Amino acid sequence: LTFAKEGADIIVNYLTRKNNAENVARDIEAFGRKALIVKADVSNREEVFQMVNEGIKNFGKIDILVNNAAFLGKTTEPLNCTLEEWERFFKVDLVGTYFCIQAVAPYMMNQRYGKIINISSTAALGGRTVSNVAYEAVKAGVVLLTKRFAYELGPYNINVNCIAPGMTRTESLSSVGFTPEIIQKISETRALRRIAEPSEIANVALFLACEESSYVTGQVIVVDGGKFDYLSHGM
Repeated sequence: LTFAKEGADIIVNYLTRKNNAENVARDIEAFGRKALIVKADVSNREEVFQMVNEGIKNFGKIDILVNNAAFLGKTTEPLNCTLEEWERFFKVDLVGTYFCIQAVAPYMMNQRYGKIINISSTAALGGRTVSNVAYEAVKAGVVLLTKRFAYELGPYNINVNCIAPGMTRTESLSSVGFTPEIIQKISETRALRRIAEPSEIANVALFLACEESSYVTGQVIVVDGGKFDYLSHGM
């Protein structure tokens, strides 16, 4: 919605939560912007390319890509992470990010302009965390994808950056095992003594999507409220 407020028409991608996508689309349209709802599994290359093609057909171009799709599995002990968890994290968080870049990059290269914003996590930055080890590993892969594509696409005037949020207050927190007590404990490791609100991450993405950041590329922007103990806590 932050992008809609600034005048962007938006492709709203969903996989299972159609009602949520419809609600977001209504909010976008309330700002006088267009919204295109597309069901697509980002781990499926054909569906990703079809989604991008629909966006081009409806909007004429794609200037900004925000890779925000993620699988949030439950936290387990590092040695107990299952193959199923590894595969799901890898396909959605890493391969899905790659497919989306692969699909939009040719259009951006042709128009010699684009902003690609990948969402990683502070869990990718090392140390002992409370995240699933597979999640940490694939989010570290997103950082590497960001740096590689910043180099590859830079000659086409395409900026590629990455945001590494700390724990953010979303609906998914409780579903992956973060109780209010755990959230409070993590909040105490922040200089600001709280976790992030979604709008605070969106505002950083907006900066990376606008011309004020035209000379910023290949960077990882950490948005964690001043986490000062990477070695003893995560997210």
